[in-house]
Amino acid sequence: MNMLIRKLAAACAAGAIALAFQVTANAQETYTLRFNHVLGPGEPFHQGFTKWAERVKERTNGGLTIEVFHSAQLGVEEDIIEQIRQGANIGQNTDSARLGNYVPGIAVVNGPYFVSSLEEAYKLADSPTMQAWQQELADQHGLKVVCFDWIQGFRHFFTNKPVRTPEDLSGLRIRTPPAPIWQESIRALGAVPTAMNFGDIYPGLQQQAIDGAELVYANIVAGNLNEVLSHANETAHILLVNFQVVSSQWFNTLPAEFQTALVEECRAAGQETSAAIEQATQTAKEQLAQKGMTIVGDVDLEAFRKAGEKAYEALGLTEAKNKVQQEIGK
Repeated sequence: MNMLIRKLAAACAAGAIALAFQVTANAQETYTLRFNHVLGPGEPFHQGFTKWAERVKERTNGGLTIEVFHSAQLGVEEDIIEQIRQGANIGQNTDSARLGNYVPGIAVVNGPYFVSSLEEAYKLADSPTMQAWQQELADQHGLKVVCFDWIQGFRHFFTNKPVRTPEDLSGLRIRTPPAPIWQESIRALGAVPTAMNFGDIYPGLQQQAIDGAELVYANIVAGNLNEVLSHANETAHILLVNFQVVSSQWFNTLPAEFQTALVEECRAAGQETSAAIEQATQTAKEQLAQKGMTIVGDVDLEAFRKAGEKAYEALGLTEAKNKVQQEIGK
């Protein structure tokens, strides 16, 4: 009887140890991504990121949680990207212009008139050249591109005077992010590029530090920038493709099924959000017109396209641009 009791006790002890190891293992398999973006909580992108987070959490049974922070709550974009490169469990909504600071070629995605539709933008994922640039970002710079199916719409020039040709932008200080492709694009299109954080645009216009900005319609509505800008000039010079990046070091610690979930749900939520933004853009445009903003639609697009080529030439990216466009059949 004593022998039986000892065996039962040993079995129970072994079971308890196994259970403890299992609990520990399960605890170690829980991951958190703190995802930062500069847009406000009312923007379609924020709603899309929230859906992405919900779907990833559900698909991984809570094993991978995404905490979404709007309005740059975790910090400005450039600082966040540096933290990501160091391996932090942080993500950032960014653009190829900033990624071009690390792999110059990828900046072409944010160049003037590079892609002209959602369909062309989605084809970029299959471009061998784009894939090689993403691999270089991950291997050499610690930046893993999760996906770039988040299209924020066409960027236009918003000013306090009508703009129909590149000459009409002469001398105007236009707010733009501080990356070379942005700077050269705005310069090529005729304006004076002025680097400024997104949150500083409104006071910058009030204080006349800048004369305008190039943004998407939704940005104007969300930031009430129509209060300090009177004209929407439909140059459609950049179809804004956004990139979701995380630390490649952190990404590689995830189980394979978590990696797949993160990427696939990113693409799905991004494409849904992009389609919704296309529809919402017309509504935003109508709202702005009702509030008194003048919509300038008779823009000389051919003149702007021709002028935009100078940006690629200035940065030595003409060959890269032509190669990717050929790969996507543009």
